[in-house]
Amino acid sequence: MYTLEEFDKEKTRVLKYIMFKKRSEYEVRNKFSKTIEESLLEDIIEYLKEAGYINDRDYIERLINEFISLKNLSLKEVKYKLMSKGINTNLIEDYMYSHSDELEEYEQNSATHIAIKKSTSMEEDEIKNFLYKKGYRLESIKNAIDEIK
Repeated sequence: MYTLEEFDKEKTRVLKYIMFKKRSEYEVRNKFSKTIEESLLEDIIEYLKEAGYINDRDYIERLINEFISLKNLSLKEVKYKLMSKGINTNLIEDYMYSHSDELEEYEQNSATHIAIKKSTSMEEDEIKNFLYKKGYRLESIKNAIDEIK
């Protein structure tokens, strides 16, 4: 067992970590699993989840909004990036399903943006292959190519 002082000290350490940059539950576990005793870490994570500091659903939304404003990614790349953060696949699928229209529009815009950018140095088939390898849906690739014709 641990003392209240230990709990507060370690909780403060974890809080500093997640306040610097929002983190998923998996990231917190990974970071502190070797330095904080397991039952103490579980209690801290539970406390932070109840207090709203750790919320993987909010984390998904925040990260996707960041991708939308800063990066050109396929939906497959978005999904893999979220999975690499240790987010539960069902949570990712649920979010992507409930926001499918806006996410498909984002992917389409990303594919078009990349196609326009690459059209100065690549042939149409090369652009198609590039987008396909990045995980873009065939429909998005076709529409992007139509945009640059």
